[in-house]
Amino acid sequence: MVALQSAPIDNSITGEQLFLDPYAIYKRLRAETPVVQVTALKRTFLTKAADTKYVKNTPELFSSNDPNTPMQPAFQAQTLMRKDGQDHLRERMAMQPAFSARIIKGSWRPLIEKIAIKYVDRLPRGETVDIFTDLATPFASRCLAHILGIAKASDEQMARWSQTLIDGAGNFAWAPEPFSASDVANTEMNILFDEMTEQHKLDLDDSALSVMVNAEDPIDTSQIRSNIKIAIGGGINEPRDALTTILFGLLTNPDQFETVKSDLNLAGKAFDEGVRWCAPIQVSSRLVKKDTEIRDCFIPKGDTVMTIQASACHDEELYEAPELFNMFRKSNGHQAFGNGPHFCQGTHVARMMLADIMIPLLLERFPNMRLDKEEDVKWRGFGFRGPINLPVKLA
Repeated sequence: MVALQSAPIDNSITGEQLFLDPYAIYKRLRAETPVVQVTALKRTFLTKAADTKYVKNTPELFSSNDPNTPMQPAFQAQTLMRKDGQDHLRERMAMQPAFSARIIKGSWRPLIEKIAIKYVDRLPRGETVDIFTDLATPFASRCLAHILGIAKASDEQMARWSQTLIDGAGNFAWAPEPFSASDVANTEMNILFDEMTEQHKLDLDDSALSVMVNAEDPIDTSQIRSNIKIAIGGGINEPRDALTTILFGLLTNPDQFETVKSDLNLAGKAFDEGVRWCAPIQVSSRLVKKDTEIRDCFIPKGDTVMTIQASACHDEELYEAPELFNMFRKSNGHQAFGNGPHFCQGTHVARMMLADIMIPLLLERFPNMRLDKEEDVKWRGFGFRGPINLPVKLA
């Protein structure tokens, strides 16, 4: 029997490279070393779709409880994202009533339609606006504040808390500054959550905080807080980044833009392609619970593997010319929102917000909108990714 070799080591990849432009790196890794130890992050990267899916679907071998992640100090708790089995399921299900199909349709869709119209009404026709700053961020913030049951939080607070938590959770260098900022944000959030908890005990509604604090067998207060914080951390970034990504994809492909304008029901196809093309959730970590192998590479117990969903969504075995935004491509599924027990709980809300409401509304209101300067658009992010600006002339 031939002894397995450890995964090859890559000392060349840096965190800054991954933050600025990871896709060229992932393409090289898929072709040359799809299982590779990346020294800078102290993790074994998995870049092929079959491997990322396998790891996510096998929690008995690959645990979410990674002790080497900076998420715990950033969130001041071991969140449900770092739990497995019944511990994870109990906390996930505590919020589930707020994300059921019935509540999404009956409570959140009418509310989000009103928010979308209000925020689009503020946009000045004939002028260039930054969709990221002027629409995507506040829209995602306001919708989430209502869904979570913390509507008293301002758009600015929601956006700042979200980015601060994400910066802390992605602080793999363990620098002190991101944790200092997240400590401040945690204090602010805890004060608001406690205030809103008392209100929800008097006035039950369909929001996540309300259903959790009024449950017959509620989870611990610390975990209620961490559940809301996890939702803040991802629930703004994902629809925000997906909206700017989809609009960029459409505006830089006029044939696809015209197609969606002519049939707004096709906004769903643009949504699916946008999140595949640039996955809002780019990576995830898993702790290896016992010695195993992936693609003939020995993966020891205690190692941390990083599933690169962004790379899986560009796997040439599944997608032709994956680097292109092409809403006409044959549907082949994707892992943009993860898979397995930790599949993103807000996926259906995000799709409704963008594919059903915001994208059709924007295209109806501004059918001749155009990208002002494509070369000025900057893309950033390793854990979460999307354009950080999108200058669009509204017409």
